Amino acid sequence: MPLLRRTTLVTQIEEPSILRWVSLNLVVMALLTGGSLRLYRALVLQYGWSNSWSWIAGTFFGGVALLFLMTTLHLGNYPARAWLWRAPLFALLESLTEIAVSFVLTRMSLERIGSLTATYEDWQSSAVRIATVRLIAIPLFALVLAFVSTIVRLILLPRKTAPTP
Repeated sequence: MPLLRRTTLVTQIEEPSILRWVSLNLVVMALLTGGSLRLYRALVLQYGWSNSWSWIAGTFFGGVALLFLMTTLHLGNYPARAWLWRAPLFALLESLTEIAVSFVLTRMSLERIGSLTATYEDWQSSAVRIATVRLIAIPLFALVLAFVSTIVRLILLPRKTAPTP
């Protein structure tokens, strides 16, 4: 009788879909988020300016929703402990991408500050504001998301109890 049995292990390796691969990749997700947010803002200010408060609030909350949706799509693939470094790095890369896209749009005279075309002086103050807001908002959102997901997991998932002898 052999000491070690032969076991057959059949594994099937599935390649993740393109959407799953993108959401797993921190750099790609941050680049997509930063680029899409700045282009969304440019389109709203270029073609959709309105004096209605509901329009202004709706477009603002649309941008916030896009930012936090993309953040959740990325962070949701990992355990909450990994968010300690993923959320700040995501915020840094996202803000750098948004600042770079803003610079390109400013260079092409497509960046707007209200109804006026932005200048390089406007770009510098905008870059500081973008970096500050993103580096605070995304880690705070990740903290709230981790708290809520932990509470929901504790409430919804049944606890395994130790068998009684």
